[in-house]
Amino acid sequence: MQGSITVLIIVELTFTTTAKARKLYPVDEGPRDVSFKVFRNKLIEAVKEHNTPFILTTLHPKIHLSFGGHFGVKDFLETWKPYSPDSALWNELSTILTLGGTFRTSGGKRVFWAPYTFSAFPDDVDAYEYASIVGANVKVRSQPSTTARIVTILSYDIVKATFPSSDNKRKDDTPGWVKVVLPDGTNGYVANRYVRSPIDHRLGFEKIRGKWLITAFIGGD
Repeated sequence: MQGSITVLIIVELTFTTTAKARKLYPVDEGPRDVSFKVFRNKLIEAVKEHNTPFILTTLHPKIHLSFGGHFGVKDFLETWKPYSPDSALWNELSTILTLGGTFRTSGGKRVFWAPYTFSAFPDDVDAYEYASIVGANVKVRSQPSTTARIVTILSYDIVKATFPSSDNKRKDDTPGWVKVVLPDGTNGYVANRYVRSPIDHRLGFEKIRGKWLITAFIGGD
């Protein structure tokens, strides 16, 4: 009996240590395919230049835009309004394209999914409650302020995160900051540019008849 208890304690300690050290390091399989690498580089340049005509040529005619039935180039234009000076499209695309991604094959289709915070996120972690720290030596502060006390430093950790919501404002919702809970239960705040939810917007790319196209640009689950 004592031996069994000892084993259980060892297992529990091992699990605790692993949980505290849960990480998601950046991964980018894009360069493995030369044709995709060339395509993505052109896409990145187009995003920097806000080159809407080029972006439209990269979209699949039936691009998947939501889980609610939105698809196609027309819906893309209505959703993202790329010709508008305050369109959120460019910042979102830039963020996604700088966060790598991985290839997946399903149903005979080979798809490159970006960013890695979606495609490589662990299946055994709740994607609705947890998010990835997308940087090294990221400061966690006691309050949502750059002058607040530093609680700890994180590098590519997976943490429980509460993102500000315009639909359901909470007292701790502060623009520019994400509330996180560390493995030991400590609360803190991280600048939102360093935190990414696995169910945030992502891009799916497929090579169809020799041409790479964006077949999905969706968020949520």
